[in-house]
Amino acid sequence: MTTSAAAGNRAALPLADACCAPLLREPITASQAAGLARLLKALADPTRLRLVSLVAARDGGEACVCDLTGPLGLTQPTISHHLKILVEAGIFTRDKRGVWAYYSLVPTALSALSAVLRPAAAQARDDAALSPDEAGPWALPAAVGRG
Repeated sequence: MTTSAAAGNRAALPLADACCAPLLREPITASQAAGLARLLKALADPTRLRLVSLVAARDGGEACVCDLTGPLGLTQPTISHHLKILVEAGIFTRDKRGVWAYYSLVPTALSALSAVLRPAAAQARDDAALSPDEAGPWALPAAVGRG
């Protein structure tokens, strides 16, 4: 049985209604901004970004907390806290199996975010070709997006 802490009280994806209104083409509504902010806030943590990457990269696309403590070097309660935030934001689903809970990425969660930010990503690529003086204060740091 798959569960989500807030699934009953919200849409499946916070950005489902924002997917066709990219930020740079037209203004988003207050509701869309709140959903986008919630999603970005959930992802705006290095540990949670690593969790998304670790879970998405695993065979089967799911992981138990017990699979994540070693790679992250964090305790089970700390990882569970971060996973709870990702579930509440609609990024992960939680599947309880006996005493263990398994987490998997909601396939459309990041694609919805991508659809909203896509024009910004194209602009970031253009900015990366500019010198720091030409790019201005909104340019991404050199380490972002390059690996």
